[in-house]
Amino acid sequence: MKNETLSGPRTHALLADGTTVCIRPVAAADHDQLQGLYEEMSPENLRLRFFAASRRSAEMAADRACATPHVGYRALLAERSGQVIGLAEYDTGGIGTEAEISIAVADGLHHRGVGTLLVEHLVSAARADGVTSFIADALSENQEVLRLFADLGLRTARRFEGPEARCTIALGEDDTYLTAVEERGRAADVESLRPLLRPAAVAVVGAGRKPGSVGRAILHQLKTGGYTGRLWAVNPAATSILGVPSHPSVSALPRTPDLVVVAVPAPAVPATAEECGKAGVRALLVVTAGLDADQAKALLAACRTYGMRMVGPNCLGISNTDPQHRLDATFAAHHPRPGTAGVAVQSGGVGIALLDGMSRLGIGVSSFVSLGDKYDVSGNDMLQWWESDAHTDLALLHLESFGNPRAFSRTARRVTRRMPVLTVDAGRTDAGRRAAASHTAAAATRTMTRQALFTQAGITAAHSVGELLETAALLHSQPLPAGSRVMIVTNAGGAGVLSADACAEAGLTLPMPPAMLVEDLFAVLPEGAAIGNPVDVTAAVTQDRLGECVDRIMRHPGVDAVLVALVPTAVAAATGDDLVKAVTARPGHRPKPVVVVRLEQTLPVELLSRSGGGTVPAYAEPQAAARALAHAARRAAWLARPAGTVPDLDGIDTARAHACIGTYLEAHPDGGWLDPRTCAELLDCYGIPQLPWAWATTEDEAVLAADRMRGPGGLVVMKGYWPGLLHKSAQHAVHLDLRGDSQVRAAFRDLETRFAGLLTGVVVQPLAARGTEL
Repeated sequence: MKNETLSGPRTHALLADGTTVCIRPVAAADHDQLQGLYEEMSPENLRLRFFAASRRSAEMAADRACATPHVGYRALLAERSGQVIGLAEYDTGGIGTEAEISIAVADGLHHRGVGTLLVEHLVSAARADGVTSFIADALSENQEVLRLFADLGLRTARRFEGPEARCTIALGEDDTYLTAVEERGRAADVESLRPLLRPAAVAVVGAGRKPGSVGRAILHQLKTGGYTGRLWAVNPAATSILGVPSHPSVSALPRTPDLVVVAVPAPAVPATAEECGKAGVRALLVVTAGLDADQAKALLAACRTYGMRMVGPNCLGISNTDPQHRLDATFAAHHPRPGTAGVAVQSGGVGIALLDGMSRLGIGVSSFVSLGDKYDVSGNDMLQWWESDAHTDLALLHLESFGNPRAFSRTARRVTRRMPVLTVDAGRTDAGRRAAASHTAAAATRTMTRQALFTQAGITAAHSVGELLETAALLHSQPLPAGSRVMIVTNAGGAGVLSADACAEAGLTLPMPPAMLVEDLFAVLPEGAAIGNPVDVTAAVTQDRLGECVDRIMRHPGVDAVLVALVPTAVAAATGDDLVKAVTARPGHRPKPVVVVRLEQTLPVELLSRSGGGTVPAYAEPQAAARALAHAARRAAWLARPAGTVPDLDGIDTARAHACIGTYLEAHPDGGWLDPRTCAELLDCYGIPQLPWAWATTEDEAVLAADRMRGPGGLVVMKGYWPGLLHKSAQHAVHLDLRGDSQVRAAFRDLETRFAGLLTGVVVQPLAARGTEL
């Protein structure tokens, strides 16, 4: 779930215990609830808040928060299930950039992060308003408030004066604060997913008495998978289904389940979600597909109102193979194999293919989540879950869209330094994006955006499920190469040629062995061997000679990885399997990756067991082996790069930029392309240099502008503009090399004539020096 700073009238965020609250500005209608918030405080908490236990203070505080807003004042409240549970406000007094801040949290909800969350959103609002620091006065004994400000991650100074303490909090942006906010958000996000992935009790709503329903299939998987918690069905027409106790409604269950699986027809989904929320359910798994817009809105509203996390709708289900839980709430044909790979997919079909393929490889999963239409839980949530899960060391994703690419990128950059993160790059074409929208109700992210995101975040992107499995097999079983230098060893010249082509096409390098290595290899290989790259060991090579050859190459510092391409022959005493043992049966640890290509292999990729433990990937095609090695080399190169920091730039006027965009959006609520003047103002807010420019709406204004803007040789450029115009050159709306008043007038008349009824003005600029457009 997004714990983003305040960007609109309301936002939903997570507390430290994983429950959901709504953060929004205070409205006049909140007066009674705010007064009640204070009146229900204990006398001691009232004294700590107002420095005196006065009930009159409650009414005055509510009056102030709900009064007509004045310049320099902001008030935000936290609301859960329609009940106000906290308030934070600041006031500059209408002057200066320093604001006094105060916080109030309902009794019984302290130490849950309510105050911290409110202050984080208030910091964002204050920065946009140009406020540079907060001042907070508190009693010296009010350690909760003093600790809150100290732990924010912002520079805080304290000064004690008798029984009171004054905190000055600088609101400058830096890595420390961003890291602290992200860490709090990550911890809250993980905590919110526990009812989904580690529930103590599960109920399935919609499990039928007869075979054939999705709900019954999920109930069967939960039971036969050995789920360790309490399990119930919800069906008013049955007392038992598949031997599992059944009750007529969620509210009739013996206790409130942590997770409810919703497998009812689409029209019944909103009412089911509402019933679950009122009963106190913490999480929903909605497998139902085909919700219309009203049903979807009502479902999401119920989750937001009652603070429930949700997977789906339109999904395959979720699994957690941890022996303490053994949760398999899916309708897949088989239980997932336990292991250490986390899997999250938007498409249930892709999920089944990944689970089956990984099972064949012997790679098990720690957790599996079919995200479906991704109304709530997303790939970003799952990355954070796996990051905190000691049982996960490999992450596999299939995402067709990104609701919040920036948050995903921040999380992925962090997680990919702990474990490989692989994804299927789905929706690369217009046809693929249309297909994605049709089956998940989520528009696929544009190819350029997605690929840039993957590259920046260090995510390994495959073009197919097959390629993802091929790469996962290598990353799961082999160390990363130090570089892209690959040595090929083969017992058949043709297989070596195919492997060399595949490596070159994948962007790998094939260095020639130096003289010393050539001499070492000739000492162990049979007569007729050709030492180059590939190294042709001949069809007569024995297992021991081949194994020694591979070991000597692996020890050479100029080689990063070895590809062994083998075909079975009847020439030597060693069979095809014996030759493979030259790779799998050698003792000792290999610090570099080695892969095998067996052209006669039936399956695209297998993991061959090694003596002493571990596995070696074997591929049926050299192209697959080369792609996997190239992905591994790119991951190693990405990990070798410095992590980088967020720069602290001078001369950035975010308050003016915020006002600029706000003014534009007031006039254009649906957004759009910025006009030249707004665009120039926004660039100026961030110190981005521009050529001088002037806006003109008449011929005379254009002439006056040109007189001020003459470039080299006295030349200017004129660019026409009207709303919606993006590519001016394509519309022939640009005039270059204009000299003198007569040419400027002629250019303006030309644009005015050709674009009559469209043209709203022109931009006049000096002619820039010739160069290359980027």
